[in-house]
Amino acid sequence: MNVTETMEIKNGTGIRKKRRLGLKIIGGILGVLVLFMGVLFIVNVISKGVEKKKIEPYGQYVAVDGKQMNVFIQGSGGQTIVLLPGQGTPSPVLDFKLLIDELSPDYRVVAIEPFGYGLSDPTEKARTTENIVSEIHEAVQQLGIGRYILMGHSITGLYGVSYVNSYPDEVLAFVGIDSSVPNQPGMDVKLPLKSMQFLQQSGLMRLLQKVSGDPYASLDYDEHTKEQMTLISNQVAGNATMMDELKHLGSNFKNGEQLTYPNDLPVLLFVQSNNEHNEQWVPLHEAQVKLSSQGLMIPMEGSHYLHHTKYKEIAKAFKEYMQQIQ
Repeated sequence: MNVTETMEIKNGTGIRKKRRLGLKIIGGILGVLVLFMGVLFIVNVISKGVEKKKIEPYGQYVAVDGKQMNVFIQGSGGQTIVLLPGQGTPSPVLDFKLLIDELSPDYRVVAIEPFGYGLSDPTEKARTTENIVSEIHEAVQQLGIGRYILMGHSITGLYGVSYVNSYPDEVLAFVGIDSSVPNQPGMDVKLPLKSMQFLQQSGLMRLLQKVSGDPYASLDYDEHTKEQMTLISNQVAGNATMMDELKHLGSNFKNGEQLTYPNDLPVLLFVQSNNEHNEQWVPLHEAQVKLSSQGLMIPMEGSHYLHHTKYKEIAKAFKEYMQQIQ
């Protein structure tokens, strides 16, 4: 065997050793990752079980489509506000607490938690606008409410316009809190639903929330309410009902893009004035209120959840508006 052949054998042996070492390192990393994900999953499952027992019931249940829908009633004013949440809000009642407290001295406020939200049951029925609107209306009927003001955040702008056209003799006025516009652009985007569900079910979202800190820290909620919102969020976020609603988001907007509020319906819209993601956000809402003979848009600087920080201003402006139109 000459020198060249000997060197080739040595080089080949060295390459194989490096390859085996590389495979062992990769295998070790994968093993640690699998173990980490396994621990994360188990911790998430155990934590959810423990946390579920710490959730304190609020409101009352009404029977809707053979299931239980949670509603919360506060105040005893002469007029009733039916309050609806934005898409994915884990606990609508607690999320609206600051605003409810401001409104309830003068109004009877009925906050509804649709199926899959808060303390309401989940449902396997498709989350089309028609089904969601019908279920909410059934809850209102079960409570014996005849005439009311419909108020809501975000996606309620889509469901609400369908609602008031379906039940025009019941709704006295519509009030949107940075509410969606049926013809707003970009709603046909495909959402990574499986990835979103994986983040929740694996426990990764719980870990990310721990690292990122308390999302309610700078808000005016009391500590007990913050704790309860976190507990409920860990239970319902990413559940199958909410995921199905996101699945139908594009088609719901497509089917409702031509809908407008009736001309004789008073429409009050509180709109985020500093929306950096959609330059047409304010003009879209301006166009909506112009279609109403008693339409008014009030721009406010803040986050999409305007009622978290502007609840006093919203309540005050709303009461003034209602006095003007009556």
